[in-house]
Amino acid sequence: MNELEKLPVPLLEWYRENARVLPWRSDPTPYHVWVSEIMLQQTRVTAVLDHYRRFLAVLPTVEALAQCSEDTLMKLWQGLGYYSRARNLQKAAQVISEEYGGEFPHSYAAIRALPGVGDYTAGAISSIAFGIPEPAVDGNVLRVVSRLTDLHSDVTKPETKKTLTAALRSVMPLNCPGDFNQALMELGATVCLPNGTPLCEQCPAAGFCAARREGTALELPVKPPKKGRKVEERTVYLIFKEGKVALRKRSPKGLLAGLWEYPNELSPWSCPVEGEPEFAATGKHIFSHIEWRMTAYALEATTEALPEGWVWADRRALAESYSVPSAFAPFAHIVEEHLM
Repeated sequence: MNELEKLPVPLLEWYRENARVLPWRSDPTPYHVWVSEIMLQQTRVTAVLDHYRRFLAVLPTVEALAQCSEDTLMKLWQGLGYYSRARNLQKAAQVISEEYGGEFPHSYAAIRALPGVGDYTAGAISSIAFGIPEPAVDGNVLRVVSRLTDLHSDVTKPETKKTLTAALRSVMPLNCPGDFNQALMELGATVCLPNGTPLCEQCPAAGFCAARREGTALELPVKPPKKGRKVEERTVYLIFKEGKVALRKRSPKGLLAGLWEYPNELSPWSCPVEGEPEFAATGKHIFSHIEWRMTAYALEATTEALPEGWVWADRRALAESYSVPSAFAPFAHIVEEHLM
């Protein structure tokens, strides 16, 4: 992988001229870097920015995160998806508070041991916040390095990732490992693109990129074919009573664990609230492994009685207290019309 040896100088020069201005880069404290990296997992930067600012405004410290209620945490995370990330974030904050006196651990091994922190996140925090020369190898980095070196090994295999991580560690500048990691990620996010043709004319490595030379960039990185998603047909009940909508809390385990939702079932007409339902809308939501195809019915309940674990929520409560997953976004406008 001789191409990697040529990368650091032009890459860092490019990064210093082209890096996006992002709040966690402007103030790279360990807490800020950690929160941003967890939010950015499988989520675009544009979707994270507002959530990041709101999150830190309410939970500015590790201690605040460790002590906040689950409903507050879920509400702050609403819209980002993959809610287990938020729960692991809080678990890790509690570990930091209890075992490290609220001070973020300073070693790669200790950071890696925190709940919800994998190799990539530990490398990012270690290098950016503490200057520790550890690679942070995510999908962007795997794509950049695969193309740069014309590597045709399956990047999802642990041995391939281990080889690439070692190769990056060997060329990482010891005086600025955080910038080097961020530059690689930035290059993958903005130039060496995952879908469509990479912007090779803008790349600082264009002159020595093996995939560009061989014409193989669109074939890389090599990954196994994706498995098909399971499709579920679900019936959603938008139940209203005097300007409020009925919500129920999902199971504490499994998909969307512990979040609030509009009642929905795999089989239709199993709603336990009396009323005459009318067709309202259809919607679809794709999770990583499953696809919901939803048909929603709206009804005015004839009683305020609700099953255990259900609540009535008005407009303010829905906005401030209850976290409803984005899976139900196709019905938000209907709910809004009925609320007080």
